[in-house]
Amino acid sequence: MTNQQILMHFRESAELKMQAAEQLADPISKAVEIMFTALSNGNKILACGNGGSAADCQHFAAELVGRFERERLPLPAMALTTDSSIMTAVGNDYSFAEVYSKQVQAFGQAGDVLLAISTSGNSGNVVQAVQAALEREMHVVALTGKNGGVIATLLGESDVNICVPHERTARIQEVHLLTIHCICDGIDNALFGGEVNE
Repeated sequence: MTNQQILMHFRESAELKMQAAEQLADPISKAVEIMFTALSNGNKILACGNGGSAADCQHFAAELVGRFERERLPLPAMALTTDSSIMTAVGNDYSFAEVYSKQVQAFGQAGDVLLAISTSGNSGNVVQAVQAALEREMHVVALTGKNGGVIATLLGESDVNICVPHERTARIQEVHLLTIHCICDGIDNALFGGEVNE
């Protein structure tokens, strides 16, 4: 890979982030509000996605259960991507499309939040998880891209779709990670205020 190709990746990513910032600021703020309200009421956040999005789910849960940038009590968040026995049992006995919806049905309660991550908005198992969450009167915060896909069509007024305006999966994922950090910082500020502990 040439230096020019590397610079192209950095430039495209930076330009998208600047372009997306104004468009996504309001939905990110709404996501923080939804999650802050849920956590304040003793509810939890479940997260699901595939591939790189699965890694983002685990990253998000780790930031809340551990810490983001300040010392605080752990916050209840769980990635539905990590239990290999559940994933393989459900995938084998039912279908891969149900590996997240079964867990939402098992662990989700009214007032909880599902963080649903899909760069296309069309991942079948994430779509089914969103449907299961809405049936359980949970709120949904979706991180999508392109046109939001099927997930965008399922969400109601009490939900939010943070849709990255780009077609390339890698660029969408890069903005999703920045969005996750924004949400974590917003939750910390809403719950605890004060200065960041370095």
